[in-house]
Amino acid sequence: MKIYDSRLKKDVDFKPIKEGEVSMYVCGPTVYDKAHLGHGRSAVSFDIVRKYFEYKGYNVKFVSNYTDIDDKMINRANEEGISVKELSDKVIPIYERDYDLLGIAKPTVQPKATDHIEEIIELIKDLEKNGYTYVLEDGVYYDVSKFKHYGELSGQSLDELKMGARIDVNDKKVNPYDFVLWKFKKDGEPAWNSPWGEGRPGWHIECSAMTWKHLGKRFDIHGGGLDLKFPHHECEVAQSCGAFGEKEFAQHWMHNGFIQVNNEKMSKSLGNFFTLEDIFKKYDPQVVRFMFLQTHYRNPINFSDALLDQAKNALRRLQNFKSEIVSEVAIDGSMEVSSELKNLLEKTQADFEAFMDDDFNTSGVFGVISDFRDGLKAMKKITAGDIFEIEKLLAKFDSVLGVLLPKKDEFIGDNIEKLIEERNAARKNKDFKRSDEIRSELLEKGIVLEDTSHGTIWKKA
Repeated sequence: MKIYDSRLKKDVDFKPIKEGEVSMYVCGPTVYDKAHLGHGRSAVSFDIVRKYFEYKGYNVKFVSNYTDIDDKMINRANEEGISVKELSDKVIPIYERDYDLLGIAKPTVQPKATDHIEEIIELIKDLEKNGYTYVLEDGVYYDVSKFKHYGELSGQSLDELKMGARIDVNDKKVNPYDFVLWKFKKDGEPAWNSPWGEGRPGWHIECSAMTWKHLGKRFDIHGGGLDLKFPHHECEVAQSCGAFGEKEFAQHWMHNGFIQVNNEKMSKSLGNFFTLEDIFKKYDPQVVRFMFLQTHYRNPINFSDALLDQAKNALRRLQNFKSEIVSEVAIDGSMEVSSELKNLLEKTQADFEAFMDDDFNTSGVFGVISDFRDGLKAMKKITAGDIFEIEKLLAKFDSVLGVLLPKKDEFIGDNIEKLIEERNAARKNKDFKRSDEIRSELLEKGIVLEDTSHGTIWKKA
């Protein structure tokens, strides 16, 4: 089994640190706003990686965090006149709902940065003891010149590095690329006690602390979007290796490609920004997942409604697999499985695994399934036993892909929002009978309503 190691910039044979187990950490979102397509693309990419390891029989510990304290969180909370915690409590359920709709399995552990202040402080103390830190009037900084490997992950030298968007500009820093580990308290900001004074963690140190807490000093795979490679992941390497030793961090690195719109990276500043919630009002989440999987996870996706329309039509054909075969091939009622089908099943599974073993090549897998359908059509007849085995193989593949079989619940998007509006109106008019009827109606369809101080949200039961 080969994976593309984005640190080494080549395919490598995957061998876990501990036989039969895979430990993974994937950087999760900063929960200051709703999930967008880029979040969905990354989450689906690593959901596939995780599920294929499980398909192969590995016991996977999958950790993905929420960043619930940083500058963006503070700024947005101030704009809305609420606390940072209230903001995260409002936004996290929306991520959980949208990721669930995309068929993304919940992480084994889903830590929050604010629950790891103790580990963050201990990590900074280790870096201080090892001579990597210095203190300025606004915080504790990491001196990148002390770490000889800084820049290796992103393939840059210190002279070539450009300022990353999340590296603070401070003329008093020893080096322009030094980054903050602990920010001293400012008025109106959340703060915790530390040996250096009241303050809060820098963004990069949060993930180093959470990987250490939940996976130990060394683990198999660290993943995330390509936009995180520098500076975030570069700084994580410097912190963790600076504290624990040069070999004490992720064994392999994986990064998924960008979402582009008209060949430009999707971003709010360019006005080409799409939330998952808005996309789901027009397209089934399973169509969105399928759209992601049609492109190899490392390649960019040039997004458009036309691309989703193509995915919608292709997914419909894909999910009509069984009915198409049954209508075109003669069926024998016998439960015996034909030798011809056994050979086709073995070849199809081998081909599926060959593509997935080649750095999780989902785009190639759909060609395998198309060939499987053509092979079935070429058979003169199939038995009832054959159909059972076909269904079993497709279900096995779909434990990884999550798109081959139609979802049972198609009740999403605008229908739910309209019923929530109707329920809100009923409650306002004290028509509690209708309000309860709507809640029950949604519950029967697998949708749970939660009334919060920020309004009513919905998620799958």
